[in-house]
Amino acid sequence: MKAYHKGLMVLAALSPGLLFLFPMWKIYLKAPQYPEGLELHIWVNKLAGSSESVLQNFNILNHYIGMAPIHAESFAELKIMPYIVVFLVVLGLVAAFLGKRKLVLGWVILLMAGGAVGLVDFYLWLHEFGTNLNPQAPIKVPNMTYIPPMLGRKQLLNFEALSLPAWGSLGVLLGVLFSCLAYYLSSRPKAA
Repeated sequence: MKAYHKGLMVLAALSPGLLFLFPMWKIYLKAPQYPEGLELHIWVNKLAGSSESVLQNFNILNHYIGMAPIHAESFAELKIMPYIVVFLVVLGLVAAFLGKRKLVLGWVILLMAGGAVGLVDFYLWLHEFGTNLNPQAPIKVPNMTYIPPMLGRKQLLNFEALSLPAWGSLGVLLGVLFSCLAYYLSSRPKAA
């Protein structure tokens, strides 16, 4: 691989580091009692919100429909994911400096597989929280589940939920794009 291919791979390897600087996902919730809306941020290592009381307000609303409280400690993934991201960054840098196309391809496959596993895990948690409801909840609607959308907008009773990737997720996408570009360009024959 040429120097600029390696440079693209260095950019690819560092891109997932954006997960430490920005949230990877956001869930917005708007309801009559919260007309300004609530914004939950899911980071690679924590849960937070647009203000200090967001998580508490989410849990108050969830209590009424019987949904379990949301606490960062409940998600082992938030403890493991930072190590996975650091491992991927280091592995990507090794692939860049060694300049082996097979390592670049292996890295991008690993990054995409990690992203896919993360999305499946996210969906399973949404499903768990939205369907495993306390039968003693103050508000019960027969046959109603409260699965927030994984991506997009959904009406849940009088709540409007919106779920979108945040800037941190862009790091994974950039990692895939830059590494695929490095792999592709390094395979092109030299012009005569």
